[in-house]
Amino acid sequence: MNTFRVSLKKTVDDSYDIETGYCLEEKLIQDLQSGIVGSIQKFALITDHIVKDLYAEKILHLLKQAGYRADLFVFEAGEKSKTRKTKEEIEDAMLAKGFRRDCCILAVGGGVVTDLAGFVAGTFGRGVPFINYATTLLAAADASVGGKTAVDTPLATNLIGLFNQPKKVYIDIAAWQTLPKRQVASGIAETIKHACLASSAFFDYLEQHISDIYSFDQAVCEHIAQENCRIKYTVVMQDERESGLREVLNLGHTVGRAIETVSNYTLLHGEALSIGMAAQVRLACAFGHMTANERDRVIRLFEKANLPVTIPAYIDREQLVKKLYTDKKVRNGSLRFVIQNGIGSIVEYTDGVFAIPVDEAVARKIIMDMP
Repeated sequence: MNTFRVSLKKTVDDSYDIETGYCLEEKLIQDLQSGIVGSIQKFALITDHIVKDLYAEKILHLLKQAGYRADLFVFEAGEKSKTRKTKEEIEDAMLAKGFRRDCCILAVGGGVVTDLAGFVAGTFGRGVPFINYATTLLAAADASVGGKTAVDTPLATNLIGLFNQPKKVYIDIAAWQTLPKRQVASGIAETIKHACLASSAFFDYLEQHISDIYSFDQAVCEHIAQENCRIKYTVVMQDERESGLREVLNLGHTVGRAIETVSNYTLLHGEALSIGMAAQVRLACAFGHMTANERDRVIRLFEKANLPVTIPAYIDREQLVKKLYTDKKVRNGSLRFVIQNGIGSIVEYTDGVFAIPVDEAVARKIIMDMP
């Protein structure tokens, strides 16, 4: 018997820039002309039907004006579209338009767009470069750092996907002003979550400046965009593949993702996360990791941000408990929760393990006792 060893050691630098500013469409074109994706001349713009008219059409026009070949690929806005079927439809449309491995994907939109487009880029032609042009506060808070791309299935959320880093991310704060108030609030939910897990000073800042976000105060919006990136990067740089520390970014998501799904996506992601965070702080308080005052401060901040902190009457709570088991942190059939340690840090269960096993009866009681 013979053995032939295939040695494939390699070092990859996936570093990229996140540029935060206002009306960055022209800057995107300048960067392409400066070679940010090499000599590529073909671009697939992936967006949703809402962002299409607001931003994607303008970027498409600028690309063509600059001499590039570009086509638009549009899907229905919303989490319900983040599926394998939508991914397949985009890929087939790209192939029909003649796109092959010599192209770059531009994701223009919010978190659903960047998640889906990043996944397409990772598998189309066995991998093509992509750029994120984030137009929502939620995308700025949650999708700009980390490289996690995925789709949802009826059985689980974000478990079909891959890690794929963009060539660059643009956070266009000017685009936030076109968002409905609910969408702004949805992004604030992830921002509060970041403060809860990593920075009591940032939490204090948000308590003082929540209303300034809604009035799009330039200094406040730039500060929260930078803090979101800094906090998430600090975690991701230590655990890119989510083998330990990165689980802290799932704070509030065990109940949050479950309730988002059970609501049939009637709730926006940030709205569901807010309810999940309200459940999480109650659990942390019950376990002795937060004081009642800290718990109430967190809940009040979500309320001040115009976010829900109670379970809607139309949600079947027993179904919600069952849905917890689709969470990606479940191990060997047991529920695991990331839990706050006060405000600004996370409980480390054992060395390098940040998700605490929680008995179903305990999780059920928290859910059943919530208003």
